[in-house]
Amino acid sequence: MVKRQDTVSLEDELKAKARELGFAAVGIAPATDDPLRAERLHDWLDEGFHGSMGWMEDRAEVRQGPQSMWPAARSVIALGMSYAPDVDPLAPGEAKISVYAQGRDYHDVLKKAAKALARWLVERCPGTELKVFVDTAPVMEKPLGEAAGLGWQGKHTNVVSREHGNWLFLGAIYTTLELVPDAPHADRCGSCNACQVACPTDAFPEPYRLDARRCISYLTIEHHGPIPEEFREAIGNRIYGCDDCLAACPWNKFANVAARHARLAPREDLVAPDLASLLALDDAAFRAKFSGSPIKRVGRNRFVRNCLIAAGNSGNLALLSQVDELRGDADPVVAEAAAWALARLTASP
Repeated sequence: MVKRQDTVSLEDELKAKARELGFAAVGIAPATDDPLRAERLHDWLDEGFHGSMGWMEDRAEVRQGPQSMWPAARSVIALGMSYAPDVDPLAPGEAKISVYAQGRDYHDVLKKAAKALARWLVERCPGTELKVFVDTAPVMEKPLGEAAGLGWQGKHTNVVSREHGNWLFLGAIYTTLELVPDAPHADRCGSCNACQVACPTDAFPEPYRLDARRCISYLTIEHHGPIPEEFREAIGNRIYGCDDCLAACPWNKFANVAARHARLAPREDLVAPDLASLLALDDAAFRAKFSGSPIKRVGRNRFVRNCLIAAGNSGNLALLSQVDELRGDADPVVAEAAAWALARLTASP
């Protein structure tokens, strides 16, 4: 354990530096494991709500708490970076990409800033050991964010902030340094159930519990095979992720776009994407278009599959020839989605 010198203002200095680096929210939590947090994780996994995300189950024991991963950890620095949207995420459009994926890959932006903060902390407190995490390790950022006072986990299971609404990317720094923790944030959802009502696929079996297998974000991003037919009509025009439960939260009225990190500004072509041009993408064109974007990780085939579902739901007969051509795609999942979309478009009113 590292013994600190001049402890009076370190936490305030740390928070000021984090904001200087572009973080809209920062808080500190103890690194001790929380038995209740671990129990909820295992219950969720036992229900099978994680779907095909086997990586969540494979490292569940490590994921259940900071010291389960790294026994030397003493404090968690929870970080939130705003990606508040300029426009209503639910505004009409031919195709919809989730707000978080309309700009640069947040992993790159957030990790760069978090590493800069970590370097500052090591310089400020020599001998400090730490680990930086941004959505690429078995870390439960959302409950840790709640424990550190960034906000609370709402009924849709995402962190809600009184200052930033739902629109925060989360990261964490584990450190051997003993830091004074912030108070956990109280739950402010009250009797509101707007996020539950807004879900197009009834992915919440009860408040605070998400069945990923029914979630459009899971189906369009994590799910590899054909999308189950029972969800296709409800997916509507959502081609990558879904913002419905997030956008419905009334706390978003306090979110300030000015707090958004400059490098997370949305690309115009992804705010209102053109479905016809996306259906025409081959692998090389897909990679070029989505270079530096989180969308690149799903690959061309999964993305075009999603676009075909949206095309089938669009009623736009101008897409018929493109859809018909994709019935012969080399990827069987794409070909099947094209056949479904063609049947939808040509069905009698």
